[in-house]
Amino acid sequence: MTGIQKTPEKNLMVFSGRTHTALAEEVAASLGTDLVPTSAYEFANGEIYVRYEESVRGCDAFVLQSHATPINEAIMEQLIMVDALKRASAKRITVVQPFYGYGRQDKKHKGREPISGRLMADLFKTAGADRLISVDLHTDQIQGFFDGPVDHLMAMPILARHVREKYGDRQLAVVSPDAGRIKVAEQWSRQLGGAPLAFIHKTRDISRPNETVANRVVGEVEGRLCVLVDDMIDTAGTITKAADAIMAEGAAGVVIAATHPIFSPPAVERMTACSAEEIIVTNTLPLTPEQHFEGLTVLSIAPLISAAIREVFEDGSVTSLFEGRA
Repeated sequence: MTGIQKTPEKNLMVFSGRTHTALAEEVAASLGTDLVPTSAYEFANGEIYVRYEESVRGCDAFVLQSHATPINEAIMEQLIMVDALKRASAKRITVVQPFYGYGRQDKKHKGREPISGRLMADLFKTAGADRLISVDLHTDQIQGFFDGPVDHLMAMPILARHVREKYGDRQLAVVSPDAGRIKVAEQWSRQLGGAPLAFIHKTRDISRPNETVANRVVGEVEGRLCVLVDDMIDTAGTITKAADAIMAEGAAGVVIAATHPIFSPPAVERMTACSAEEIIVTNTLPLTPEQHFEGLTVLSIAPLISAAIREVFEDGSVTSLFEGRA
């Protein structure tokens, strides 16, 4: 007796946590689909409950959640979403984290510290994730924390295009906020036609988070519009001190470009008062109306994420999205 043979049809389904549904909806629309209806709420003691309102059996699932404040709730909700998909027989589960929570805790600075970035990867693997997609990880080594494929997307082409279109007629320089991100600044330089490089020599007390001292600018910035680049803006202390140091060296102006707008207090006050002409970020994290201010530009990361999801779903090449980049 010959059994019935069925050719499985691939079924892409996009799921969203509750921290940044606007981004998830934009990604789903770009893929020509809708978000899967999901019930999610908290019990009286704060425990999170998730249930999908339609069958997910055999699907290629993409679970999008931005690790925004309150970050621990956002992470736990995404873990539970992955577990629900695994137990409902999803065929493949890809976790989409535009901002990878705990990414700054990627190594030990002192004894008896955790490596929380690695713990994050282990948690999602245990929950049932087959693959991770993230944007501008704090360090490249995080890609090796997850036991499976990791697609590391880069927002630089989106940010650099905006800078070229708006400031391409001015003399530019690219400035890294510290020596450790010179490699990223070099990529920015190539994107901006070989603009000269500089960096901020700074000191940091590892016992005091979010605090640095911008000591001096190393490199030629006088008379140039300086593009100060970083992966994230949290309390904005580092980036605004760097902007002020650049202006003190005779720069014609400063534009700040960063991927992740965490904007923890008092970031908005510091950025509003700083010397930057414009602060350019992406929407990897949601911003409240109170976090918007004059001079802030928010570019959408949705086209990049949706393109990556499409390549993964079609077993294509995510790397091809960045081929030809400097």
